[in-house]
Amino acid sequence: MTAIPIETGLLLAGVLFMLGLISVMIRRNVIFMLISVEIMLNAAGLAFIVAGSHWAQPDGQIMFIFILTMAAAEVSVGLALILQIYHQLKTLNSDAANFMKG
Repeated sequence: MTAIPIETGLLLAGVLFMLGLISVMIRRNVIFMLISVEIMLNAAGLAFIVAGSHWAQPDGQIMFIFILTMAAAEVSVGLALILQIYHQLKTLNSDAANFMKG
């Protein structure tokens, strides 16, 4: 089994993370913002996997399991909040939620 070079794996993780970050900043739909955060979390997990593979240690895979667990919790709480916002505002536009400021 041949492993990919660490530079290539980290470059891919960096590109995915930047795509997620740019998408979070550009998008106004809360669902797309949640998907973008998931892309960023997966990019971080990919970086851990690549680093663990490079040093032949299982630590990267263990961290990725923690990241997946955190992502699942984040999605469940995020979707619950999105449903409540949609129920009150009848829109998923994040700018419409500005009325909730103190």
